[in-house]
Amino acid sequence: MNESEVAQLLTGGIYTAQALPEREETMSGRDPTDLDAFRAAMGDVKPIKAEPRVVLKNSAESRFNSLERRKAATADMRRSNNLLSGDFVEQLDPHALLEFKRPGVQNGVYRNLRLGKYSIEARLDLHNHTIEQARNALFTFVKDCLQHDIRCALVTHGRGEGRQQPALIKSCVAHWLPQLDEVLAFHSAQKHHGSTGATYIMLRKSDRKRRDNLEKHQKRRS
Repeated sequence: MNESEVAQLLTGGIYTAQALPEREETMSGRDPTDLDAFRAAMGDVKPIKAEPRVVLKNSAESRFNSLERRKAATADMRRSNNLLSGDFVEQLDPHALLEFKRPGVQNGVYRNLRLGKYSIEARLDLHNHTIEQARNALFTFVKDCLQHDIRCALVTHGRGEGRQQPALIKSCVAHWLPQLDEVLAFHSAQKHHGSTGATYIMLRKSDRKRRDNLEKHQKRRS
C-alpha cells in the first residue's frame, strides 16, 4: 500500500486527514524502515461507515402519523379552551342531594327533571377518572350534547364511599356544572338511575334548534 492509498483510507472515514507526501525523504528525515513499519501498522485500517441519520418513511405511514399529530393538536386545543375551575371545591357528603336551577327555568320543567320524567338522550360515566380526566370529559360531553341538540343527559359520578376522599368527583361535578352556560338545571337522579351517585342535567337549546323553532312558529302564524 502506497502513501496515496493510506491517505484515501483515512479520508474515507468520518474525519479528514492530510494526504501523505509522495516522497519518503520528506518525512522529517526519518529512516525508510519507519515508513515500512507505519505501512504495516495501517494495513488493516478500513473506513468507518457513518449510519444514515434520517430514515425515510413510506407515504402511508407518514400520512398516518400526520393525522395522529393533528388529532393530538385538536385535543390539546379543546382542553386549552376548558375554563372549568377546580379551585375552592366544596367537599360534599357522599349522599348529598345535588340541585341547581337558573332563573327563567319553569318550576314545572324543573320538577319533571327532578323526577326523571324526561327521556335521557346521552350518558357520561366518570367512574375511574382522575380529577383532570373528569374535568375534560364533562366539558367535552356538554359541548357535544349541545352540538347534537340533546336536552336531557345523565352524568354518573358515584359517591366514592370508602375512599380517603369520598365524593371527590361528585363534589367537582357539582362545582363545575354551574360554570357551563349550556346547563340550565341539574338534580340528583332517581334511584333507578343511580340516586345520589348520578345527576340529571338539562341543557339549553342550540342556536340551530332555536332558529328552527322560530321558523316553525312563524309558519304557523302566517
